[in-house]
Amino acid sequence: MVDLFEESANAHPQAPLLDFMGRIYSYGEVRGGADRVACGLRALGYGPGDRIGLFLPNVPHYVAAYYGILKLGATVVNFSPLYSVEELAAQVADSGTRLLFTLSATALLPTALKVLEKSGLERLVVGSVAGALPTAKSLFYQLFRGSEVAVRPHDPRILAFSKLIANTGECQAHAIDPDRDVALIQYTGGTTGTPKGAVLTHQNLSANARQVAELDPDLGHADDSVLGVLPFFHVFANTCVLNRTVITGGRIVMLPRFNAQQVLAELRRTRPRSLPGVPTMYQALLDAPGMKSTDFSSLRFCISGGAPLPEQLKLNWESTTGAHIIEGYGLSESSGVVSANPYVGLNKPGTIGQPIAGTRVRLVDKEDPRKPAPPGEPGEIVVQGPQIMRGYWNRPEADAGVFVDDHWLRTGDVGLIDEDGYIRIVDRLKDMIAVGGFKVFPSQIEAVLYTHPAVKEALVLGLPDAYHGELPHAYVALNEGAHADAVEMCAWLNAQLGKHERVKEVVIRESLPKTMIGKLSRKDLLAEVRAGL
Repeated sequence: MVDLFEESANAHPQAPLLDFMGRIYSYGEVRGGADRVACGLRALGYGPGDRIGLFLPNVPHYVAAYYGILKLGATVVNFSPLYSVEELAAQVADSGTRLLFTLSATALLPTALKVLEKSGLERLVVGSVAGALPTAKSLFYQLFRGSEVAVRPHDPRILAFSKLIANTGECQAHAIDPDRDVALIQYTGGTTGTPKGAVLTHQNLSANARQVAELDPDLGHADDSVLGVLPFFHVFANTCVLNRTVITGGRIVMLPRFNAQQVLAELRRTRPRSLPGVPTMYQALLDAPGMKSTDFSSLRFCISGGAPLPEQLKLNWESTTGAHIIEGYGLSESSGVVSANPYVGLNKPGTIGQPIAGTRVRLVDKEDPRKPAPPGEPGEIVVQGPQIMRGYWNRPEADAGVFVDDHWLRTGDVGLIDEDGYIRIVDRLKDMIAVGGFKVFPSQIEAVLYTHPAVKEALVLGLPDAYHGELPHAYVALNEGAHADAVEMCAWLNAQLGKHERVKEVVIRESLPKTMIGKLSRKDLLAEVRAGL
């Protein structure tokens, strides 16, 4: 990872790497910042193998700290800025994180301070958002958004980011073994049980970045700029926005959080070539008031991941903007990406495309992963390739359950592979609903719901039933201005389903819960429903 970063910085040190709200950071500047982060950490006594955390949104500090930690030979641990004190403390303890980078923001610093007091964390390094902005915007932030700025306490364990990097950046680099040295511990989404840390080596991350870059038929022949609103702490953005763009020498238009109006404004201002996102993000942009006045002609392609892309949403986006959406698929355990539809050529809506270069995919029996799936029937998707994690952090028992044969990763997703090698996901093993001995796939019911003109978002849960064991229950949010009756929608839906698939009810809600990257969260919806029972 360090070599790939250095190669781009050496090739074009003056080229823009980051555009943060109009302030430009060149490759040379970011490299200098990363060098000073590495030297500052070394002066504090940190070194190869230490786990150092990033509790940050998309800000320039993240990129300098990320590559600085890697240059030190240490391991980055990503933490969501939305974590509670308990969630952050649990993952800090699990990973053995010694130092944490964060910001002087009320949404972050108070949480980090509480974790500093109740965990094995040794230090905080605290950056300033205002210091990363252009001068005029920095002044505005200080004058009008003071309520969002948290005061950094006077404590020897708490160091300003500016103090950490107050050095020459000249210290000896650590030699890295890409196959053995751990670059990143990426915690899984935790859809069931406690989140686990996927151990990703330098080779895992660098291979996946190169695999994703090679999908682009214009690689090396066009200016590469990407709008980076997906959070870098998530594996999707880490590979498809940060690492992939750095190795191509491209520019990242960085936004700290998703706001539809702000994204549209940045599209108009910077004219990026690509826009990676999740389906709910594209839907929010289509619903935004400024959509019709935005020129999307600069967009060469959009990449959708994180959740299934409804076919109607793909059609609506492409007909409205003229920009194609390429759907792909990946996991934390695969460094980000396993498969994708081609940028040019046959795109099959409803599929996650074909395996990317160097990646092998096959289907195994849903009950016994040591056996191949029966011909023509859905099976669990298993994956092998250079991007597949080494294993879970300190979880040998979990490794035993997630790998089969010669380091083939069990994804937990059930799918089919057609004659052209395109993969279609049917559902997740753990989301399947057991209805009186029959297995029901929630995604198949959700796909029918999405054909209703009033439905904007849909999730189906399996809830306990005294007679059947479980029954499907559907939850939907409606398009703006749409009206629907829940009982009538339930009758409409059940008329199109098999007898064992029929839902007990349709519940219409104002919205459905989402994760930090905007993915519909079945886990959070289930928690809400259980709390209300």
